[in-house]
Amino acid sequence: MPLAHRTRRAGGARRIAVLGSVIDVLAERGYENTRFADVSAASGVAISTLQNYFGSREDMMIEAMRRYTDQEVLALNSVVEAERDPWNLLVALVDRSLANSESTRRVLVEFWRAAMRDEELREYSVELQTRYREPFVDAMVAGQEQGIFELAHSPDDAVDFLLMAGIGFMIPQILHHPTPSPESFRRVLLSQIAVMVGRKA
Repeated sequence: MPLAHRTRRAGGARRIAVLGSVIDVLAERGYENTRFADVSAASGVAISTLQNYFGSREDMMIEAMRRYTDQEVLALNSVVEAERDPWNLLVALVDRSLANSESTRRVLVEFWRAAMRDEELREYSVELQTRYREPFVDAMVAGQEQGIFELAHSPDDAVDFLLMAGIGFMIPQILHHPTPSPESFRRVLLSQIAVMVGRKA
């Protein structure tokens, strides 16, 4: 069933607030171990009310993840509104991506894991990825058009590298493996981006 049809309308503002509790529990317990009972305990909303709001546990989880990841894209787009210089914008976008909390990183991993098993959620994840990439690509294209950048690769290829590097940095953090400091990783990543875009002093 398409995601749009898996979203109920019951509950109003209270229902939206419950989705925040779903995310909190999801980040702590993981997708498979988040139950109506856990969300009820975290939100103070009765299990029967949760069932009325969402229908099934799966639909509750999917709606919460969809809403949360939507908010992440909106937060990234808000960076674009505050910065017009292409290089400064790229730096701000990178900083916003690297600034995600551990809770957010965990939710993203659970979202990807769920999307591996749910075709509708997987399709949504593709749409989400496209929207997330757009500000990065647009910044590179704008820099090229303004003569600030001389890209060694296409904007799409450069953004793929940038985002994959960020994901590669995030996974060891979630696993609590030894990782470089955020400052060190940021410094190296930005230096490589500067090379890729052919940034002119």
